[in-house]
This record gives sequence, structure tokens and C-alpha cells, in this order.
Amino acid sequence: MPTFVYMTRCDGCGQCVDICPSDIMHIDTTVRRAMNIEPNMCWECYSCVKACPHQAIDVRGYADFAPLGHSVRVLRDEEKGVIAWRIKSRNGSIDLNLLAPITTKPWGEFIPQLKNVPAPSAEMRASQLLYNEPKYIRLDDGDLHTLESNGLKMKEGVYY
Repeated sequence: MPTFVYMTRCDGCGQCVDICPSDIMHIDTTVRRAMNIEPNMCWECYSCVKACPHQAIDVRGYADFAPLGHSVRVLRDEEKGVIAWRIKSRNGSIDLNLLAPITTKPWGEFIPQLKNVPAPSAEMRASQLLYNEPKYIRLDDGDLHTLESNGLKMKEGVYY
């Protein structure tokens, strides 16, 4: 289910635009409010919902997560280090309050193998490439590799 914005709560701060991984949250230039320009492309990651300081963005959940006609409120509290989820049914009979810790960790703490790897530079973070992507697709030296440059030979009937 895609995100939607409550226009009366949104002040156009742009935090949802900055954090959206699929780049579908934009600020409408005429009314200066956030909007989802491609609802079908929404990843449902809740990043924009959690980042919004005014709780102006909501996501309609699926029936197995919340009942029909429900509302889902997400509040990120940096001071307490938690994300609070409040799910309320349309008739008010079901009211769930869920609390989850914010799991953002400093570099190398969450994934043990990254302790031995240097943190990405500012240039790497500003790049459009993912972390270590050039190395893993073998473009780190700037040259496109072929079978021959890797010491491989094409065999009859074998597809790579």
C-alpha cells in the first residue's frame, strides 16, 4: 500500500524527500506540500513515515497487519531511542501500541565483518553507487572485464 500525505499536517520540510529510497516523495511546487508522485512504485519501507516530524505521512497497511479502515501512526523518538507504532481500528475497538528500539548503529558495530573494513569516504557516500559495488561488479579499476581478461574461455554449450 502506498504512502499518502495529510496536507493539513505537512509543512513541506522535505525530510521525507531526502530519505525516500525510491525517490518518489516530492514537494509540490504550487502548494509546498509533500506528495507521492508514483504510488505504485512505493517500497512500503516506512522511511518517510518515520522521518516526518509532523506525522503527516501515513501508509495503509494490509489486512493481515491491521484491520480494514484502520490507521497506523508511527512516531520516532530519538531521545528515547524508540519507534512507536499505534494501530487503531475504524471503530476504536482494537488499539495496539507497539514499541521498537531504533537499531541504527555506528559503523562496524552491527555487522561484525565491517569492523575490519574502513568506513566509506564522503565521496563514496555522495556517489550513486552502493558501498563496494565497483569491487563486486569488478569495475574498481575503471575497466570493463571480459572472459579473456579474467583468464576464462568460452566453452561450447556453456552459458555464463
